[in-house]
Amino acid sequence: MSVQNIEFTNALSERYLSYALSTIMARSLPDVRDGLKPVHRRLLYAMLQLKLNPDAAYKKCARVVGDVIGKYHPHGDIAVYDTLVRLAQNFSLRYPLIDGQGNFGSIDGDNAAAMRYTESRMTEICTFLMANIDQDTVDFRPTYDDSDLEPVLMPAMFPNLLANGSEGIAVGMATSIPSHNLHELCDAMLHIIDNPKATVLDILEFVQGPDFPTGGVIIDDANSIKQSYTIGRGSFKVRARFHTEAIKGDNYKIIINEIPYQVLKSKILEQIAALLKDKKLPLINNIRDESAEEIRIVIETKASYPAEAVMESLFKFTNLESRIQLNMNVIGANQVPRVMNLLEVLQEFLAHRQNIITRKSKFLITKIEHRLEILQGLKIAYLNIDEIISIIREEDEPKQIMIDKFNLTDIQAEAILNIRLRSLRKLDEYEIINEYNNLQKQHAELTEVLANPKQLWKIVKSEIKTLQSKFGISTTLGKRRTSFSEPSNIPAIIDLNTILREPVTIFCSKMGWIRCLKGHNHDLSTIKYKEGDAEQFILEVYSTDKVIFCSTEGRVFTIAANTIYQGKGHGEAIKLIVDIGNHSITNMFTYTPDQQILLASSSGKGFIVMSNDLLAQTRLGKQIMTLADNHQCIACIPVTGDTVACTGSNRKLLIFSLNEIPIMKRGHGVVLQKFKDALLTDITVFDATSGLSWRHNNKIKTEKDLINWRAKRSSSGKLPPAGFPKDGKAFTIT
Repeated sequence: MSVQNIEFTNALSERYLSYALSTIMARSLPDVRDGLKPVHRRLLYAMLQLKLNPDAAYKKCARVVGDVIGKYHPHGDIAVYDTLVRLAQNFSLRYPLIDGQGNFGSIDGDNAAAMRYTESRMTEICTFLMANIDQDTVDFRPTYDDSDLEPVLMPAMFPNLLANGSEGIAVGMATSIPSHNLHELCDAMLHIIDNPKATVLDILEFVQGPDFPTGGVIIDDANSIKQSYTIGRGSFKVRARFHTEAIKGDNYKIIINEIPYQVLKSKILEQIAALLKDKKLPLINNIRDESAEEIRIVIETKASYPAEAVMESLFKFTNLESRIQLNMNVIGANQVPRVMNLLEVLQEFLAHRQNIITRKSKFLITKIEHRLEILQGLKIAYLNIDEIISIIREEDEPKQIMIDKFNLTDIQAEAILNIRLRSLRKLDEYEIINEYNNLQKQHAELTEVLANPKQLWKIVKSEIKTLQSKFGISTTLGKRRTSFSEPSNIPAIIDLNTILREPVTIFCSKMGWIRCLKGHNHDLSTIKYKEGDAEQFILEVYSTDKVIFCSTEGRVFTIAANTIYQGKGHGEAIKLIVDIGNHSITNMFTYTPDQQILLASSSGKGFIVMSNDLLAQTRLGKQIMTLADNHQCIACIPVTGDTVACTGSNRKLLIFSLNEIPIMKRGHGVVLQKFKDALLTDITVFDATSGLSWRHNNKIKTEKDLINWRAKRSSSGKLPPAGFPKDGKAFTIT
């Protein structure tokens, strides 16, 4: 027995990398071609082996799960059964792959019955996923115990990845793909086949956006949707669908009949009930659940306000409005995970179908050639039937004698020897000739498919049109469920007096994680951040305040303090609250009406804007400062003085009167300080009588005699006084 000395860090890195790759490839990310993970693939293949076709009798789910874990997937039965249940839920999958009989859970979050009570079989669309799997269309590999074979991939005649979507979290990466309408995907694929140079924007003429199993309304604008599909990342804001029904008098009640995808109906009811109890919904009198097979949540209102305005309040405070993420991170045909856009996903699927049809054609050609060889031998046998019979009756080795005498192959001779006596009829000769001619015709057609790409794509188009006819938009299953609407400009009816005014402290980290804690004067040593993260902004406000964020892009956002995450943990990513993109936060402060705010960019330009003009009503915010290429907004500070001091990367300090900066609503601004091969690094507004203060060696220094650095706006400035920071970040002294 030998002992090897290995560095612990090297061993840990190697083993963790193996674990990460295993998680990515075998658990979390789907294959772009069939849209399945290994557990899904093994489950469906086991059902195919059990012959659980759509027209077959149901079998107990326990039998199916037993076959899966016994033959293909050596993991827990609960995990496999949970997978089976989800594939059968019509509120989880847009096109369910399993037809379940029994209790398979509900949209309220109820669990399915035990596997010994439920039964299942495949749906019709599931058979399209595994069509022609027995014709050498995909590779097979040994199962975990080498006792059987399992498919590496499914032939997948329909684009399951986009049609049903997928979710998964791996090590260092994740995927989140919503479901789409199959009819629209088919139209897009037909367009790609006819126009190989099509772009993502061309495809979006056919694919409107996600089509969720539970319906709902997407309220994102068209440009946002296009951007998401172009880069393969983004999100969609989905709202519940509602209508009104008149009741006695002039009043009405609101009926919610569709809710956002993956939102539990019971959770929504709990949220609304809690808001009613806390008196945060002043216009709603009562709520009740009248759901049966269809969702029906009834909301009774107190006054005849527009239903849209009442619903805006519910959208703001409950999961009746939800954001669905898009992250098309999948395993490509080259077995490398990456983020693809919509066009790339469809192109990968079409390339897969091209490969499947090619392999199927080669398989059928081989089978036809084998049969033609046998038929040729049978024709020779019928022409010499008496002599053949004599050889078989009289010779000890009839096979070799027939091969030598009639120039037959081994396969032909064996086929002749296996002919039944009842088949020795004259009529069979004509049948053989007809079969031979038909097979030759099929052989020519299949050879043409392999030789002519146009003929191959013709078959792919025929398959796609077959899909459309069976599951298209005119069918019950294929009809689009999710619609689209422009963002509403109707404000939510919220009585701020019903929101308890209490002190809260907002913490925002450098990596953009934000959270809110009740009270002021927190012990900062107890505030924890993610590894590698640290505090950036700490703001003490009240729950009724509005908080303004400014990004380095020069865009401002508004968030109500009472809506900021207050749970445990590290908080919520700011990217999930506002559409800040890949930019960082320049500053955050409490909104005060009619307050002057100074904005400045690294190019040395800036202007003053009134706080009222910074209020943004949407997640997209408002673009206030226009920036030149490669420049950022470095300051967005409330004005609290009469004098401006700014400094650049060249360590030049300039001081001038605040009155020299104009008030604007948006734009580039005016030149604050002139630079040559330098950038503006910091700026502040101060009271001249109090002097200019800055931090030096953890101490605050103040200079009152500022005559040497005073000049007109747009001057170059002079070297700062002794003790001034060399990094140019001088005025952040708190």
